[in-house]
Amino acid sequence: MMNKKSEEFLRKMLDFLPSTNDAYRKSIADHGEVLETVIIESIFMPEVIKLLSEEKNINLLESIFKYFEEVSNDEDAYLMNVFSVTVLEILGNDRSILETAQKYMGPKTIELQIEADRGLGRI
Repeated sequence: MMNKKSEEFLRKMLDFLPSTNDAYRKSIADHGEVLETVIIESIFMPEVIKLLSEEKNINLLESIFKYFEEVSNDEDAYLMNVFSVTVLEILGNDRSILETAQKYMGPKTIELQIEADRGLGRI
């Protein structure tokens, strides 16, 4: 079940990526509930990956990763788990994307991303 922190995470991501609003609403309508991991993996992260691959909108990337660093330093275990299994694992799926992402990541995000990779046996 979602908690306040993960609701806030979804809201922030919608603020960063307003173009995802329709897909976000459709996901909720299709599933009859907010499935955070589905929304983050299939709606938000493809957009983040696209931003990283184009690397044109630097300000937006900096803002998103600054927020990811805040999330990485959050004490909320539920949010951390969702963030790790969605955002951090997906960033590690493609080495070149990850290298680009690392330019924007804060120290805690980098640390958690390495842990997520290790958890998947990638390192």
